[in-house]
Amino acid sequence: MVEGLVSTIIPVHNRAKLLREAVESVMAQSYRPIEIIIVDDGSTDDTPAVIKALADRHKEIRFFRQANQGPGVARETGRKAARGEYIQYLDSDDLLLADKFTNQVSALKQNVDCMVAYGMTRFRHADGRVEPGAWKRSGERIETMFPSFLQSRWWDTPNPLYRASICNQAGPWTGLRLEEDWEYDCRIAAKGARLAYVPEFVCEVRDHAAHRLSRGGYNAERMKQRSQAHQLIHKHAMDARIPLDTEEMKHFSRELFLLARQCGAVGLIEDAKRLFDLSTGASTLNYREKGKYFLYQALANLVGWDRAGKISVYMDQIK
Repeated sequence: MVEGLVSTIIPVHNRAKLLREAVESVMAQSYRPIEIIIVDDGSTDDTPAVIKALADRHKEIRFFRQANQGPGVARETGRKAARGEYIQYLDSDDLLLADKFTNQVSALKQNVDCMVAYGMTRFRHADGRVEPGAWKRSGERIETMFPSFLQSRWWDTPNPLYRASICNQAGPWTGLRLEEDWEYDCRIAAKGARLAYVPEFVCEVRDHAAHRLSRGGYNAERMKQRSQAHQLIHKHAMDARIPLDTEEMKHFSRELFLLARQCGAVGLIEDAKRLFDLSTGASTLNYREKGKYFLYQALANLVGWDRAGKISVYMDQIK
């Protein structure tokens, strides 16, 4: 580990133009020393040539190429190669603002008990419009990631700056291709990581029409990925011993129940049953909720978990 060094890890797949802009936003940082690790996750366009040209231009860049395995595995390749005291994950379609590292490294140095620093996210729509305020909950001062991350991952990937030590404690990224970033952060949350807040905009997340893994149809493959991610997040919440009567656990319990019904609707019967069981034990239930769970389980036992899921999803759609 190189003291003071910030290692930026950028996974990329077929995003040559956007990658250039992401890299330039790192190079424009007011902070030094930095390194950039680009992991080409099996691109089939001119991305490899663009990476080579960027590395020739900037000595701070190292790059790797691997068969397509998804963003989590690509980030893990970069993490294992990183030499920095601090870790920055950056998606190839997002940007860092110029003083991000300066402000966040300073915040971590001033708050030695904190393992992650975050600030405000600026969101730019595909038509160029910029949201006037901080995106999601990134404008709030929140001391720990749990229990709030059970309601949502309220920052985006380029926002937090991690100490490498907490990333090492969390362990490797999974091979999930959906919600892998939420699962990873919940694993860090389970370590009790405290947060240092920087009341400044630190990154820009951009919507665009190009392919994104977060977009896609409602199908068994996607639901399987989400099921696995949610089961892991549930484990992290249990490891952190979050009380079952908190609003965050109640919210997550309802999300598990919803996902159980959706998994049943696409034929993932075992996932549906597992998520249903986790949901019933994930929080304290009132009489109305207990009745709802009992009726759904009775319906599933009567007509099958797949038909019960389809009926439930249809009813949700027509409400």
